[in-house]
Amino acid sequence: MSIFGFGKKKEEQKQSYCCGGNCTSETIQAAEAEKKESGIKILGGGCAKCNALEVETEEALRELGMDATIDHVRDFEKIAAYRVMTTPALVVDGQVVSYGKVLKKDEVISILKKVRA
Repeated sequence: MSIFGFGKKKEEQKQSYCCGGNCTSETIQAAEAEKKESGIKILGGGCAKCNALEVETEEALRELGMDATIDHVRDFEKIAAYRVMTTPALVVDGQVVSYGKVLKKDEVISILKKVRA
């Protein structure tokens, strides 16, 4: 009999992967390559906060007169390639510029001016 787990053999620890263990070198490389693409992306599963960030970003782009398409990345394997742990996240030209909160239009405008100046 062991007390508090002492004396037990250590069980083999299973590794936990964000993609459910289905990562292959090909899928990781594809996600890394996609990160480097220019453009604007919203990272998130499609929750209300992710959708709100997309709306604020669209309004900011319209106000700045920028003609850009926003990609909404919902695939968690691709989101993990950005090393983002909290969504929603905003990515501009491959760079994560915000994560974990819904930015207001003016905040997005400020970020876009800095990143795309």
